[in-house]
Amino acid sequence: MNSKIISDYSEIFETYQEFRGDFLENHIEKLKELDQYIPHSNTFFCITNTTTRSFEYVSKNFQPCTGMNTEMMCNKGMTFWWEHMHPDEMSLWLQSLNDLMIFTMSEIDILDRKKVSYTWNYRIKMADGIYHPILQHTTPMYFDEEGKPIIGLAHYSLLPITGGHLPIRASAKMLNDKNEYETVFFKTYSEQKLIAEQITFRERDIIRLISFGHSTEEIADKLFISINTVTSHRRNILKKTNSKNTTELIARSIREGMI
Repeated sequence: MNSKIISDYSEIFETYQEFRGDFLENHIEKLKELDQYIPHSNTFFCITNTTTRSFEYVSKNFQPCTGMNTEMMCNKGMTFWWEHMHPDEMSLWLQSLNDLMIFTMSEIDILDRKKVSYTWNYRIKMADGIYHPILQHTTPMYFDEEGKPIIGLAHYSLLPITGGHLPIRASAKMLNDKNEYETVFFKTYSEQKLIAEQITFRERDIIRLISFGHSTEEIADKLFISINTVTSHRRNILKKTNSKNTTELIARSIREGMI
């Protein structure tokens, strides 16, 4: 398991409070009783303990859903789960957790934090060797002295596999005065690299001129290069940035603050 992932996760949920008391044990016993009556489905739940990076309880639906061993999940904890996460999504997933924590600690009153539920998604390699999309809903059960959520009840839903894959999205919903959930945070995390990270300075000039509405011939004249060279640059830029057309390219460039 990548030690940086463990380190970054621990930093997000860092706390100096040692968890004590029978609060957790009582909840586990009640959930065990309830779990016996829950029918088999494509969802399962766990009690997450961020202070020890462990799962205090894993419901009976875990193995039917994933094909993985429940005992391994309990014994190895979160590192076992992370080992099966798609490597391309781990940094984005960590960023989403960090953003949610910053938002919670800075924007939500400490008395309201028990009313918040968090959602995010990612892909997990199941026993069949295929990465399946997972939607995770986590509701805090216990907070440390600073009001940081450290124990949670997490529900996991298996989503259908489609031709592409979902971008990672994170959200927070909070109960309002009508006892209804309102979205208070939402953000999408793209796996695409920033355009500025993929192009040369010359290609940046060409994108800027395209955004001004200049034609290929006009760009060639302004940059003192041939029309064929401009055409080649335009084709390479679209390919590098995985943009379908110049409209999408310019829209992304504006969103990323490049032009």
